[in-house]
Order: sequence, then structure tokens, then C-alpha cells
Amino acid sequence: MFNSLSDRLTATFKNLRGKGRLTEADVDATVREIRRALLDADVAVPVVREFTGRVRERALGAEVNAALNPGQQIVKIVNEELVEILGGETRRIRLAKTGPTIIMLAGLQGAGKTTLAGKLSKYLKAQGHSPLLVASDLQRPNAVNQLQIVGQRAGVPVFAPHPGATSAELEHPAGDPVAVARAGVEEARRTLRDVVIVDTAGRTGIDADMMEQARQIRRAIVPNEVLFVIDSMIGQDAVNTALAFDEGVNFTGIVLSKLDGDARGGAALSVASVTGKPVMFASTGEGLDDFELFHPDRMASRILDLGDVLTLIEQAEKSWDKDEAARMAKKFADQEDFTLDDFLAQMQQIRNMGSMKKMLMMMPGAQNIRQQLEQFDEREIDRVEAIVRSMTPHERVAPKIINGSRRARIARGSGVHVSEVNGLLERFGQAQKMMKKMAAGGGMPGMPGMPGAGGGARKGAKSAPKKKARSGNPAKAAQELKDAEARRAAGPKALPTGASFGQQGADFDPSQLNLPKGFDKFLGGSK
Repeated sequence: MFNSLSDRLTATFKNLRGKGRLTEADVDATVREIRRALLDADVAVPVVREFTGRVRERALGAEVNAALNPGQQIVKIVNEELVEILGGETRRIRLAKTGPTIIMLAGLQGAGKTTLAGKLSKYLKAQGHSPLLVASDLQRPNAVNQLQIVGQRAGVPVFAPHPGATSAELEHPAGDPVAVARAGVEEARRTLRDVVIVDTAGRTGIDADMMEQARQIRRAIVPNEVLFVIDSMIGQDAVNTALAFDEGVNFTGIVLSKLDGDARGGAALSVASVTGKPVMFASTGEGLDDFELFHPDRMASRILDLGDVLTLIEQAEKSWDKDEAARMAKKFADQEDFTLDDFLAQMQQIRNMGSMKKMLMMMPGAQNIRQQLEQFDEREIDRVEAIVRSMTPHERVAPKIINGSRRARIARGSGVHVSEVNGLLERFGQAQKMMKKMAAGGGMPGMPGMPGAGGGARKGAKSAPKKKARSGNPAKAAQELKDAEARRAAGPKALPTGASFGQQGADFDPSQLNLPKGFDKFLGGSK
């Protein structure tokens, strides 16, 4: 959603790197580029004007002039101002003290309210609540049926006493939406449900009659929260729509839908600032799990390509199997072999976290490799899993027995080329060696004198290194003796400044470190 804006802002800040002092001209040029980036992203003009004004005022103030790195200080200011226009603080649902918490959804038709009702119900159910969905959208054809399907997928009951309109009876739908909403709240009290989510009819525009219906539902059920669902892709018109709904139903929070789209995302940066109402949730995909609490500070970090590691950690904690993690930790501590069964289990754990692309895009600096990430094929994980599952249980435990004929059979069974099986086994062999070294030494593998040196450091401690044999040539032997006495007289040689691993960079050979195959190329060795 914010790729274009993020690219523009990142490119702008690159021009500030390395400058020890920023002049007023530098600040004006930076603010000008920020203004253009925000306008190109469809952010409302009043919001852009106010935002850039505050950034310029702070950038010319003492906090930048006194900073050791003015460029980083500008980024800090822009980050803080972005957090402010996105709402400032994370806002959660305010639960009712007594009785069920009533949540009413409102928004334009097509904004994704019905699907979002299912996502919100599943999100609340995972937190220990017992929600009930109420189908009071009797205007749109098959809206009730859609909510029932979504509720079934989310595992949440749906109160739907009327089937709603069909394509043949749009003018006179069956049932009264206000009465259905009121009856739904009573049903929740009767069945001891602690949250009620009322799905209302969408508007095809600023429709006075439909807005009046929403007001009547609001007066009838007296909701604790009225969530305005807005399509993140509608651009500049988001502000006018939000102001109209705020005047009509006085919503208490905003939900951004379709945040995974390829639009420019100006709605997210405009609505909260213009209405003064917080963005509470964001829908980031089509699945029921693609729904998250909106954190203004984390969203600002994503826009500025600073990453969102906290959300990544939360997703991992939510989806990671603790028993499996404990089993792997014990296996690692007992120095047992890392098998292809373990590898498959780890792959499944990663799969449970969701899209690899989305996870990697939350890492700091991900915008620099966005093109590579967009080209990443999520099905690669499926192919790897298919290869491992095509092996026999014995082959997974002892991959060394996999000869040519076995590799051909595995390739046929998984529908891949033999070269892909070879590549997987080679990568697994390297990972197995690394795990073995780390388990043996309790640290990074292969570093001499460090924990995890793969036995090299321990062997050196048991026996002193052998002395180099003296040459049989008398003249050469005399010269070697003379050189040795000169070295002893000179004392210990100081290590050259900046040399990798205490050696001259040109003479450094990573093969000396006893690293797994391929690591010498990674470290840039000469051999």
C-alpha cells in the first residue's frame, strides 16, 4: 500500500546522509520533497500542509542544530509527526462494564464490512470473548447469506431472523433492520454472549435515507463502539466520506480495509487527522486471519522503511507451537542430529506465521530488496515440503543413504527435477553441520578460540602446536634461526588496525576457520 510513499521518503532522506550541518535551503528542499510524496500518495491537502509545516518548524529548531547527526534527526521528526497524524496511540475496543459490548459497523457499500465483521469476530474469539454476529443488512442481495458463511468460517454464531433482500425484491426487503439489530442484542443477552457485532447496510454514496436508517439503529442499540469501515484505496474522497459518516452516526473509531492493495494509501494518513477519530484496526488481506490491531508508531516505521519487528514477534508468538519449540530446544541441548523431519517441522512452523513476503517486508531496510521479495514464489515452500514428504522415514533420518536412484524416485514423487532434490540436500547438509557445531560449542560455529569452534579450540588446548621443522639447508636454517631471534627481540606483533579476525585482509583465508561449506565465499575470502 505505501510502497510508493516509502520509496519517495527513503530517497529524500538519503540526500541528508553525511551532512554535518543542515542549512535552511537543505530543510526547504527536504520538506518540498516530503510534500510532493504525500500529495502523490493522495493525502488530503490540509493534512499535507499541516504536516509539512510542523516538520519544517521542528527541523529549523534547536533539536536538529544541536544533533550529532542532523539527517537522522530529520527522520526522527518525520517519524514522530507521522505517528501523530495516524492517531498517536494504539486504541483498543472499550468493553462494556455490564452486559454485552455492542459494536456497530458502518460504511460505504463495497468497503468490506461483512467480511470485516467475520475477521473482527474471530479476532475477539481468539482473545477469549464469545461474540455474536447480527445480520441487519437486509438491503444488499445475499448480504445475510454472506455473513452466515463468514460466521461459519470464523466459528461464530450469526443471528439472522430474516433472509434479507434478493435480486427480485430490492425495493421491499423483508424485515426491519432496526428491529433485527435490537433483537440481536437481546439474543446476545439471553445466550450470555459478551460481544455483539451488528453488520449494517452499506451506502452507495451519501444517501440521506440510508444514513437515517443507521442513526435509528444507533439509537435503538446504543453501541459501545461505532466503527467506520473505509476502503483504503478510495483516495482523496476518503475525507469527505469520513466527515459525512461522522456527522451522521458519530463513529468512535476507524477500520482500514484492503490495506494490502496497490493504491497509494492516502486515506490512512488523512482520515484520522481530519476527523480526530483513531484508526483502530486494519484489514491486510482476504483471509479471516489477515486482520490486525492498528499501531500508529509501527505503521509509521513501515512507511519510513524502519521495519516492524514487534508485529513480526507477535505473529511468531501467536502461531509458534510451544511444544515443538521445546522439543527442538531439548534436541539441540542434547546434541542430537538435526534431521529432515525436524527441518519439515520448522518449515510448517514458518508456514503457520503467514505469508513469507509479508513477514520479510516487516524487516528494517526491506524496501531496498522489495523487487526481489515481490519475485519470491511462495510455492517454493510447497516444493520443498513435497520433496521431503516424498522421502521414506529412514531417508529423512539418514539422508546420506540417498543415492542417485533414490534421488530420481524422490524427484518423480514430488514433481520436481533431480537438481532441485540435490540442491535441497546440499543446503540441508550445510545447515546440519552448522547446527552440530553450535550444539557442540554453545556458540557461533568455527570461530577459533570461541565457543562453538567445532573442537578446533579444544584440541589446541590439549596439545601445544608442533614446531615447524628446520630446513636441511645449512644456510637456510641459519637464516630461519636469525629471523626467529629477531622476532623474539621485537616482542609480540601488534595486530593491524581493522584487520579481519586479527589478520591482514589480503592474507585472510576463511578456510582456516573450519566453517561449513560455502561460508568462505560469504566472508569474502581469497581462496
